[in-house]
Amino acid sequence: MDHDGAPSRGWSPGLLSGLRGHLSALLTALLDLLLPQRCAGCSAPHGPLCPDCRTLLAHGPRPCVPRPGCPPTWAAGGHAGRERRVLLAYKEHGDGRLAGVLGERLARTLRASGWSGPDVLLVPVPGRWGTRAGSGRVARLARECARGAGPSGTAGTAPVLRYRHPAGRQVGLGRARRLTNRAGVFVIRPHATFEHGGRVELVDRPVVVVDDVLTTGATLTEAARALRAEGARVVGAVVSAERGRASEGATSGTGNVRRPRFYKRP
Repeated sequence: MDHDGAPSRGWSPGLLSGLRGHLSALLTALLDLLLPQRCAGCSAPHGPLCPDCRTLLAHGPRPCVPRPGCPPTWAAGGHAGRERRVLLAYKEHGDGRLAGVLGERLARTLRASGWSGPDVLLVPVPGRWGTRAGSGRVARLARECARGAGPSGTAGTAPVLRYRHPAGRQVGLGRARRLTNRAGVFVIRPHATFEHGGRVELVDRPVVVVDDVLTTGATLTEAARALRAEGARVVGAVVSAERGRASEGATSGTGNVRRPRFYKRP
C-alpha cells in the first residue's frame, strides 16, 4: 500500500492522481446541483463568487512592504475582509472551484511585477512535510498562474523545493521565531521536473517563488536561500495576499471597517 492507502501494484501515481481529480470534479458538479451555492467572499447567491466579489478580486496587484532578507514580493491583494474569506475558502476549506480565479489573479500579479518572461520558472512553496511533490494548494495556484501567464510569461512551474525535516507551524509566532523556525528547512528536490515534463536546470535560471500569504517573509527568505544555493537567480516572489495591509473592501459582517492584522513582533 502506498501513503494514500491505495494498492501500489498496477496503479501508477499519475493514474491515481487523475482518477482523484475526475472524482473530485464529479462530486463538485453533483453538489452544485443539489445544494444552493453561496459566494465565498460575501455569502450572497451565485457562488462560488458573486459579480461584486469578482470585481473586487480584479483590482490591481501591488508591491509588498519590504521585509529584511525577503526577496522583492508582489501581492495580488490584502488579507482581510472578502479577500481573506475567498482565500480561506480555497486553502482551508478546499474549495477547488476558486483555484482558477486565484491563479489568474496571481498571473496578473506576475505580469505587473515585471518579472514575467519565457524563461522564468515558477517555484511553489511546498505543502506540509510528507505531502507528495506538487500536490499542495500553493502548487495548484502556481499551475493556474502559469496557465494564465502563458508561454510568453513563464517557462512553467516545478515543485523544486522539499522539506529537509518537519517544521513547526508559524501561526502566532513573531518574526524572530518565524525565521528560526524556517532556517535551513528547505532543500532542492533531486531530479526535479517541470509539471509539463522535462528536467529542471536551476543554474542561472530566473525564478519567481509562489506562496499564498506573506506575513514576516520567513518562508520566502528560506525558499530563496535554498534556490540560490543551487545557482538559481531568484528575481522575486508573488503571493495571493499580504498580511498587515488594508484590503479593498475590508469590512466586517456589520459593515464596519476592519483594521488590518499585523504579525506579532518579537
